[in-house]
Amino acid sequence: MQQILNFVIKNKTFLLFLLLFSVALTLAIQSHSYHRSKFINSANGLTGGVYSSVNSVEQYFNLKAENELLSEENKNLREQLFNIETNANSSFIDSTFVTKYKVTLADVYKNSYSATNNYLLLNKGNTDSIKQDFGVMTSNGIVGIIDNTSNGYSRVQSILNIKSRINAKLKSTNHIGSLRWNGTSPIYVQLEDVSQFAPVKVGDTIETGGQSSIFPEGIGIGVIDSFEEDISGNTYTIQVKLFNDMTNIGTVYILENLDRTEINSLENSTNE
Repeated sequence: MQQILNFVIKNKTFLLFLLLFSVALTLAIQSHSYHRSKFINSANGLTGGVYSSVNSVEQYFNLKAENELLSEENKNLREQLFNIETNANSSFIDSTFVTKYKVTLADVYKNSYSATNNYLLLNKGNTDSIKQDFGVMTSNGIVGIIDNTSNGYSRVQSILNIKSRINAKLKSTNHIGSLRWNGTSPIYVQLEDVSQFAPVKVGDTIETGGQSSIFPEGIGIGVIDSFEEDISGNTYTIQVKLFNDMTNIGTVYILENLDRTEINSLENSTNE
């Protein structure tokens, strides 16, 4: 308290000036409409600027929650889209809507892309009903196939893996090939064993072929960058530039074909 009194006594002249200046300014604003309107406009501008800054800060801290909400909405929409397309392509005449695909949202904890056998680690596992041979994709295209799981995590064999084999096709003609990776660039994969009768063109889209129980038909993979005939002359090897930037994968969708067990069981019994 004594320090406050000492401060007032020491600066009494300056404090008296501030008091008288404030009184004079208040009287001037109140007695003249022009001054009053200018003051109000200035105050509103200052207040608006402060509120805008505060709002920007709040929006920044809310971005994560908003992104999670958008990702969840995209997951639901994508699941609906897969099932709508599946029912539309069905050859059975049925009035009931069949749910064939389930989509689960997951975050990437680790992603390798510079080795010859690359993998991703996801934060969903057995406790989330994630199993081996589930497909993984982003909004841009396919990422890989789950090859191992634990209670809380799953490992994805990336399409940038020399062991990877995925059924794919030319979107414009439905000619089928096998999607592989030669271990060279994270930007390109190769579509092999495409018939020589396929009208291959640079810039055409490559997508999943649908001839497996992992990925539905029509998921984007990339575009044709170049192509060449194989030694036999009967097939093409196509250089495919990926839609996905495989060096920057954050949120993914895990695809479960609900008919997978039935399909695999039938295929195994046929092989036997």
